[in-house]
Amino acid sequence: MSSETEKARGTSTTGKLRWAVVGLVAIATIINYIDRQTINVLWPEHIAPDLFPEMDADGHKYILGVISTVFIFAYAAGQAIFGKIFDWIGTRLGFVLSIGVWSLATAAHAFAQGVLSFSFFRAILGVAEAGNWPGAAKANAEWFPTKERALAQGIFNSGAAIGGIISIPLIGFMALYFDWKIIFIIVGLVGLLWLVPWLVIVKGPPATHDWLSDEEREYILTGQKHEGSDDDGEGYNPSTGELLKRKESWGVIIASAAIDPIWWLFIIWIPTYLFEVHNFNVKDLVASGWLPYVGAMLGAWFGGLLAQNRLKSGWTVNKTRKFTITLGCLIMLPALLALSAASTPWLALTLMFIILFGFQTAIGNVQTLPSDLYSKKTVGTLSGLAGMAAKLTAAALTYLVPIMTAGANYYSVFVLGAGLALSAIAAVWFLCGDIKPLKPKT
Repeated sequence: MSSETEKARGTSTTGKLRWAVVGLVAIATIINYIDRQTINVLWPEHIAPDLFPEMDADGHKYILGVISTVFIFAYAAGQAIFGKIFDWIGTRLGFVLSIGVWSLATAAHAFAQGVLSFSFFRAILGVAEAGNWPGAAKANAEWFPTKERALAQGIFNSGAAIGGIISIPLIGFMALYFDWKIIFIIVGLVGLLWLVPWLVIVKGPPATHDWLSDEEREYILTGQKHEGSDDDGEGYNPSTGELLKRKESWGVIIASAAIDPIWWLFIIWIPTYLFEVHNFNVKDLVASGWLPYVGAMLGAWFGGLLAQNRLKSGWTVNKTRKFTITLGCLIMLPALLALSAASTPWLALTLMFIILFGFQTAIGNVQTLPSDLYSKKTVGTLSGLAGMAAKLTAAALTYLVPIMTAGANYYSVFVLGAGLALSAIAAVWFLCGDIKPLKPKT
């Protein structure tokens, strides 16, 4: 097939179903972030004073810290659990289980009465929400040829940024008119409504989906066959034990564990940093605290488009992934170091914009590595293990931040973030080796 014919087929007006699928996954990710951020927006002025009126602000902050830690640890476990679940029951039913459970858990927050009940519902939410990430990686591997995966992952990742952008003003606006308990129920119902188009549109994998044109089906399946695969496109699908004996797998796991805490550093601590260092109030936060997420959204698109452009120009997957991941980390590096000494709020917001832009440029390509190395039946497992490792390191950093930033001095934590960016580069270059479909060791 000529490159002109392949390109025409890939962009045919009858070949757009794969983009509808990734669009639905991106919307699920937006809902995911709104659900998890609802408690953070409502806690200081609505939930905490209602449930714990005898406590002061420090007591309220301590309780939120406890239940947030529970959420992150549950989220880490959920990455591995749902990685296996998606490989067992498939993308369609995996998303039904994940978003169905997390939506019910969100609504259940309305019935929480204290630390124990909130922690219980946050734990269920964390486990179920974690399924969104290995599920997206698996949907990407299933519905897209190799050369389009970074762009598809970028679209999906932009959902996280968009969720971050809209959650603070959206939940804050709803709080003007509704009780906090009603807001949790409303937000939970949105996730359940998402299941309707998902079940209608994603009726099966590309090989059997009767809505796909022959051209799009061939374009997808031919573009994702692994070198040395069987006629049906199946490649190397090792057991979990064998998977963990490959240094390439550890390259993915360590790169994820190094780079992901940088994201959590900002999504958890942006408000606290702005309040402590730059004397923000709530109105300032609502007006401009969302700006760094715009950088994240643009970075997600940029990283995906850059990778797709390089692959179409003839670069190998290995060169493309290493270049894009390294570029994203190098964008973050000077901005993290500069942020440690930022003297004005607008300089700080600009640097955070750059950092999250660089992060999303890199992370979409990190998340495609499992599908670059292994076949579809193993992608969810490796993505889940890498995600679990990433959340464990994020939880550790979350615990350390209050200690490292005593006296509102954030210098050491931003320098640590720069070190993590360098560690991600090293893992990809020295452990992932030549990024291409692996074969069993003889």
